[in-house]
Amino acid sequence: MTTATIVKKPIIKDYRKHDNDTGSCEVQIALLTARVNHLTQHLRTHRKDFHSRRGLIGMTSRRRKLLDYVKKHDLEKYNELLKRLNLRR
Repeated sequence: MTTATIVKKPIIKDYRKHDNDTGSCEVQIALLTARVNHLTQHLRTHRKDFHSRRGLIGMTSRRRKLLDYVKKHDLEKYNELLKRLNLRR
């Protein structure tokens, strides 16, 4: 339901490594960040939507794991991702 309002193609185009790249860590992190931002806006208006809140927690933990993987393997790419996505850490 939330992916219908998020346009994936421009996000994939911005963060891909090569032309056919749709599933690298950077792309997955960028897509998860877009979904998290969208769901955060939803939860600001629907405060008692606990099912969506649980999904949000799952998405943020998945994003955290992917970010830890990128940090472990390529620290420069990690810092660049944090800066481009405006993530604190």
